[in-house]
Formats: sequence, C-alpha cells, structure tokens
Amino acid sequence: MIKQIKNSYCCVGLMSGTSLDGLDLVLCEFKRQSKKWSHQILKYATVAYLPEWKKRLQQAPDASGRELMQLHRDYGRWVAKEVKFFIKDAHSQPDFLASHGHTVFHEPASGMNFQLGDGHMIAAETGITTISDFRSLDVCLNGQGAPLVPIGDELLFSEYQACVNIGGFVNVSCNKGSKRIAWDICPANFIANRLVEQKNLLMDEDGAIGAVGQVIVELLDKLNDLPYYKQAAPKSLAQEWVERFMWPLLNKYQHYSLSDRLRTFYEHMATIIANDLNKQAPAGTYLFTGGGVYNSFLMILIREKVYGNVVIPANVLVEYKEALIFALLGLLRLTGETNCLKSVTGASSNCSSGSICG
Repeated sequence: MIKQIKNSYCCVGLMSGTSLDGLDLVLCEFKRQSKKWSHQILKYATVAYLPEWKKRLQQAPDASGRELMQLHRDYGRWVAKEVKFFIKDAHSQPDFLASHGHTVFHEPASGMNFQLGDGHMIAAETGITTISDFRSLDVCLNGQGAPLVPIGDELLFSEYQACVNIGGFVNVSCNKGSKRIAWDICPANFIANRLVEQKNLLMDEDGAIGAVGQVIVELLDKLNDLPYYKQAAPKSLAQEWVERFMWPLLNKYQHYSLSDRLRTFYEHMATIIANDLNKQAPAGTYLFTGGGVYNSFLMILIREKVYGNVVIPANVLVEYKEALIFALLGLLRLTGETNCLKSVTGASSNCSSGSICG
C-alpha cells in the first residue's frame, strides 16, 4: 500500500480485451503538474494467448462455480508471471500494478459483473500493490460499470472532441456541455475475428477479405435496426448481447460468402460509428485507437461517413492507450480521486473504484 501521495508514480497497466488478442502491458510514469497529470510510456508489450489459454477464457462463461474460481486464481498467477518477466529489466520498480482483468460476465441490468484475474494473487506473486476489479463498485451503484476509459480521455486527451477505441467492441467518449459522456457503439473485432476463424485466421488483415465482398442489404438493414442503437447513453455491450441479438442474425446468412458477410459487417460498423459521432460530436477532431484502426478498409469507410477529422496516433498509443488509462485509473484509486464518472455509466454517484490488494 502506498503510504503517501506523491507527484510522480511509476506503474504498470494491464489490459485484456474481448477480442482475445492477448494481454497488453504498459510501464509508464505519471507526473502531476499544476493539478494536471501528464504521462510517459516507458515500455510496452503484448503477450499473445496460447491456444490453451484462449480456449479456457472463451469457455469461462460456461464454467462451474468451482472451475471459475480456480481459473480466477490461475489466470491471476499467469498474469503475475508475465508482469515479473516484463519488468525484470526495468530501471524503476513500479509503485503499483493496475489490472483490468478479463471480462467473463457483464450484465449490469442484473447487477452482475465479473473480471477474471485475482488481484490478490497478482499482488502475492509479484510483491507489488495491485488494483483490480474496477467495475464492481459502479455496478453496485446502479451504473453500467463501463466504459471506464473516459476519465482518462478527459484527463490525458482533452484536445480531441471525441476519443474512439476499436477493439472487441467500439467505444467512444466526448464532452457534452460540462459533462463527459461515453458509451459502447457496436461490436467490432469480437465479431470480425470470429467470422474469419472458419478460415483458421486470427484476423482479417487490412480488411482485405471484406473489401472484396458485396453488401448484403437485407442483413445490413437488420443489423442497423437492432434496438440497442436507438437507446440513449449510458449504455454498454458485452458478449451476452452479441450471442442473443447479433450472432443469430449473422448465422441466418451463412449461405453467403465470408467476404460478403464481413463487407456487410464493416458497412454496419462504419454506419453506426458515423451516426453517433455526427450526432454527438459533429465536425470535431476524433482520436481513433485500438487494433481495429489497422483495418484500413474499415477506416476508409468510416472516413467517408464522418463529418469530422479522424486522427490515428503513433502505433504505441493505438495499441496501448487502454492499458495506459487503466494505469491512470489505478493511480486515481490510490490517491482517492474519482476514476468512474456517473455521467458516463449512469450510476447514482461518481466513485473511486477498484480493489486494492497488497
């Protein structure tokens, strides 16, 4: 436990997304000057999930209670091992670790969420104070427990009218009046990667498979008409929603080629993203990050439809912005500052969320 508040911290942020690409690790330094935090990324890496781990994480929602708790500890131990390897040559010992964990359940309407990766195990194995389980307090305050990144967008990237991340899902945050608002826009790599699995591929590199396909107009209309897109923020998406509402639609069109289904899904994504940005942050400058920005065909579609200016930063920020911001969330938790905004999640109050272990 950190004994006193300082103006400079060295820390590690850890992020595992629903697209199951791997564990992102960022070693970074935060400095406070004139009541404002600045950041510097010192080191970064992604540890790809081996097939065994990918399978265990995919099957976690169907595990028994005993199996899930064992996996919670096992995954925490694995994360700790990777952290120790990651920092072994670092010049500075981290003050703390901040772990997003891997989402297994996200059903805020039922008051239920679970992030895999026991923070106590990570702290025990590394000997470093660990902050984890960032969503639970907000859910208990009747919030969505997501998105959590917007506080980081506001504190670190305020020069942009909106910050968009394309990962397993697409999420966005922007200022509306004096409030920060945010929401999950639509599924992204979580669907695209799953579609190309039938060709034993991990991803549709550059969107090349979808680029040669034709839009299935009937499917596109049904996707665009899903009720979620008509809901007002705050709102969030998860695997459960995909399995109930989107995947059955895509399955009905299996007789079409993979290229056609991907092309249709990309058109859907670009349309929904542009609709939200053009409505909530018209003609602004938008920071786009996340692995989805490497899908050059998708980004062409998005640029065609938005009224504003799309900015894609250096690769390190594209790939590690979320891990960086979870490090900031951990810092704000340790200093007792708000790291979860009710204007974003719909909770009854702002909070400083996260379990401090060690």
